Amino acid sequence: MGMLKFEVPHNLPKDEVKKRVEQLLSYWGSKYGVKSDWTGEEGAKLAGKVMGINLDASFVITDKTVTGEGTDPGMLLRGQAKTYLQKKFGAVLDPSKSLDQVKGTLD
Repeated sequence: MGMLKFEVPHNLPKDEVKKRVEQLLSYWGSKYGVKSDWTGEEGAKLAGKVMGINLDASFVITDKTVTGEGTDPGMLLRGQAKTYLQKKFGAVLDPSKSLDQVKGTLD
């Protein structure tokens, strides 16, 4: 199966991005049982099953983007998956929101 690539721009300090992304990973862990492990300070790997589809993904935090790739769910769900990732990462990386506000937007 192929890989779905994504890139979400941000203009926050890397340490702030990591804190916000940790909230997203925690949310995915609670909601879907997705397991995540940080690989160094700036990247993470995820694994699990979401809506019956196996997920194997990784991403890296850079100075200006969060870039990653994950299991392509297939032609029928590809657009929805990419939109979902852009929406969730975009919400947690919104510089107009505090970390506490970000936590409230995940549901």
